[in-house]
Formats: sequence, C-alpha cells, structure tokens
Amino acid sequence: MADMRPIGVFDSGLGGLTVVKEIIKELPNEDIVYFGDTGRVPYGTRSVETIKKYARQDEKFLLSQDVKLIVAACGTVSSVAGDTAKELPVPFFEVVSHASRQAVEKSKNGKIAVIGTSATVKSGQHKAEILKLNPKAQVITVACPLFVPLVEEGWYKADDIIVLETVKRYLKPILDFGADTLILGCTHYPVLCEPIKKVLGEDVTLINAGTATAKAVAEYLKENALENQNGGKSRFYVSDKPEFFKSQASILLESEVDRSEVQKVDINNL
Repeated sequence: MADMRPIGVFDSGLGGLTVVKEIIKELPNEDIVYFGDTGRVPYGTRSVETIKKYARQDEKFLLSQDVKLIVAACGTVSSVAGDTAKELPVPFFEVVSHASRQAVEKSKNGKIAVIGTSATVKSGQHKAEILKLNPKAQVITVACPLFVPLVEEGWYKADDIIVLETVKRYLKPILDFGADTLILGCTHYPVLCEPIKKVLGEDVTLINAGTATAKAVAEYLKENALENQNGGKSRFYVSDKPEFFKSQASILLESEVDRSEVQKVDINNL
C-alpha cells in the first residue's frame, strides 16, 4: 500500500540539502519537506542540551507537516541527539551509522578517518560504530569547525586559496595517518569534495553520508510498501534568510529553487 505523505528532512542549515539531493536521486517520486535551521546554524559548537532542544523543535515542525518519516540530515544531531528519535511517532533515520557501515565496507587498509563538527567528533559515535563493525579498524577523528561557515558563505572551490589552505590545515593529520577512507561526518562537507580530493588525492575514498542514508530510506520504504509513485515535489522551510537560502540551495541541489518554494518559520514558537 502506497504512502503519499512526504519525507521530512532537517538540518542546521544548508548542508542537509546534500542529503535531499541523494534522496531525490534514489526516490524521484517522493515528496520532501525540508527544514533548515538557518537562524541558529551551526549546531556543532553548541552544548549537547541545546542541540537536543533544537532537534526536538525541528522534529516537531516536520511532524506538523504530516511526514511519514524523518531524516536528521545533520551529523551533529545524529551523533549527540539521536535519542530524541525514541519520542517520535514515525521512523527516524540518522547519518552516522549508515556512513560508518559504508566506510568499513570500502576501506582496504582498515585506516578510516572521520571529519565533523566539534560536537560530532567529541561524541565518538562514528568511531564506536566503526569498531563495532570492524574491531581491528584504526580510526582518526578530526574536528573541522570552519568548514560549515565556509559552505554557508558559498566558499567551496579548490581554486580559492582560503578554502584550500583551510582544508590543508585540517586534513594534515589524516594524511600523516595514512587513511584510505574518509567519512564526511557533516552533511555540509560533500560540498567541499573538490578541495578535499585535491589535498588527500584520488586514492582516498570519500564517504558521503547522504548517499548511504538515502539508500537506507529507499530500502525501508520498499520493504514496507510505503513508496509514493505520484509525487516528486519539494517544499523548503527555514528559520531565517529565505533569500540567501534560495541562492545557495540551487547550487547544492544542482537544480533551481523558486523563491515561492522557500518559507520562513518561527521555530521558537512551535
């Protein structure tokens, strides 16, 4: 039996659109409701209590849109606020476990690197998931707090000296470690693939959490006969600056986003 309700996706800002892009590739007939908390980005520098509070508010908004499942397209929320899922009346998907599994499957030398926000790295969730799947794996984690602001400003090209030097500074420990696989532990980070590949080289496999999570969502919908065969529309909501969201969203989604499709929400009053 088909389920015509939309898929709900939320993130602290724009980065979660990289997950939306992958979901659209996997499930082109699904409707999507996206909430980007652009007024409170980034989450990665906040306390665990604050991140959980924000996650609950974001989830509450998506539930008000009658979604059939929720995707936390945010590495920080997935790492430190996943327990909010226990309170939800719909299935919940996070990006940490799916990315970790794919990294273990792809790595040949067992040396896996994880980059993420400060909160994501501090949580140790990726490392725990990886070691659960492969106890012999060697894992290095590196916090890259400046990556989100770079992406939010639209600075992500490899020929931008500021971007390239920032990436070099953060990824030096990973080069020294000899990892052959790198988890992009924040959904903003796939936007920086070009400079990251330039620094690490083509021999290092990059794991896009959005791709892994989209496949998991597709499998769940198919197994439970909850697919929508007649949809394909997306609606976007933000907590601040819808004009800025529109200009950047078109780049991240690689498709045009009409201004009328982006609405501002007062998330604090939900």
